[in-house]
Amino acid sequence: MTKYTDFVKEQVAASARVKEAFLADENALGQVSEVAALLVKTYRAGNKTLWAGNGGSAADAQHMAAELVNKFRLCRSGLPALALTVDTSILTAIGNDYGYGEVFYRQIIACGSAGDVFVGLSTSGNSANLVRALEACREKGIVSVALVGGEACRMDAYDYVIHIPSVDTPRIQECHTLVGHILCEAVESAVFGRKDLSEC
Repeated sequence: MTKYTDFVKEQVAASARVKEAFLADENALGQVSEVAALLVKTYRAGNKTLWAGNGGSAADAQHMAAELVNKFRLCRSGLPALALTVDTSILTAIGNDYGYGEVFYRQIIACGSAGDVFVGLSTSGNSANLVRALEACREKGIVSVALVGGEACRMDAYDYVIHIPSVDTPRIQECHTLVGHILCEAVESAVFGRKDLSEC
């Protein structure tokens, strides 16, 4: 045992409490279920998902896009997914010419198509560039999904809002990862069925 043992236990317990609160929120679980069905329908129709966030949420967006493009649990062909956070030339060009608030809006307009799904991740639910991204979704006929936390949410006009019951950024991000993994596995299982993992 070290002097950090109690600290570690406190952090694990804090994470578990948020997940327990999320598990008890029937509305939030219903939103996850509906989004899972939406993504299955989206991929069966030959469309794609677009993911975006800022800071740690940018990494989460890239993480989930990778799970879809590569694989989650099953041996299968890739699914089209784009993280709008990875191309530094695009991000800096838009940021320089139009402002950082436009970095996702302009990419959605350029790369999105009707029938696609956009997933915006924000621990506060107030990221200005993700609020602005909703306008692009409406212009292009793209369904919008918000994974958020915090108390006040400016992203509540999204088509689907999955709210994590916490104001603590690390705890929210941990739950966003959980939700993302649930969505990826639901899509993979429905689109490809169960396959022998030994084939990988």
